[in-house]
Amino acid sequence: MPTHPVFTTQTTALVTGAASGIGLAFAKLCRRHGLKVALVDVNDAGLSSAAKYLDCGPDTVRTYTTDVSKIEDWKDLKARVEMDFGLVGLLMLNAGIAPKSGWEDVEYFHKIMDTNVFGVINGISTFLPSLRTQNTTATSVVITGSKQGITNPPGNPAYNASKAAVKSLAEHLSYDLRGTKTSVHLLVPGWTHTGLTKAPGIEDKPAGAWWPEQVVEYLENKMGEGAFYAICPDSDVTEEKDKKRMLWTTGDMLEGRPPLSRWRDGYKDDAERWMEKQEV
Repeated sequence: MPTHPVFTTQTTALVTGAASGIGLAFAKLCRRHGLKVALVDVNDAGLSSAAKYLDCGPDTVRTYTTDVSKIEDWKDLKARVEMDFGLVGLLMLNAGIAPKSGWEDVEYFHKIMDTNVFGVINGISTFLPSLRTQNTTATSVVITGSKQGITNPPGNPAYNASKAAVKSLAEHLSYDLRGTKTSVHLLVPGWTHTGLTKAPGIEDKPAGAWWPEQVVEYLENKMGEGAFYAICPDSDVTEEKDKKRMLWTTGDMLEGRPPLSRWRDGYKDDAERWMEKQEV
């Protein structure tokens, strides 16, 4: 499997949401390839633990406590990272939150959008100019989305909307950077055992979930292939099943069904039968 050219010892990676989970696993991958890594998170204690876990000195790994929802934090972050490591060549915008609340809780919507959407917008607007200047070497932007932003299951409308927006932003960024040295990749994890997704009180990984390291390995392979979409399966849901679910969701609009029909009485049995027969 080819390796994406951004994974070289000359590259500095910046990873948000790096204190744990997929962000930390991606930082570990970067270190395996010899990259210098800026670990970014709002959780100061988590960052300290992540740095100890990576077991590297300040010449190769540093931590930066940052609220990605605040553009002023990003400006300070850019100055500090460039002073420590030089220009960032691999930007992973991974930070996200997934609290649940109701339609009447406007603050819930603001909080999720500020972190999940503006955390991405702030990162792009801050680092894209310097990525553009590195026009003789490969650079990359990796943005973490969610299947909930594609198939839109009921239960957390603010989170789903935020990840649908992230998908749209990543797609537009990829288009705008076509023909340049900067590749863009949308990571869409499957069921992954992280602090964001695990059930309260459940510490052991469920059999159907992937470890963050498995997700990152899948991403690395897709980046090596030059793919934009890295839509991960897991131990319960295959790539084929993901495709069928996405096709059914698109069909709601094309076939005149009500939205989220896969979960509605009167349609969910039809959806199951259709997916059993459908070939992709």
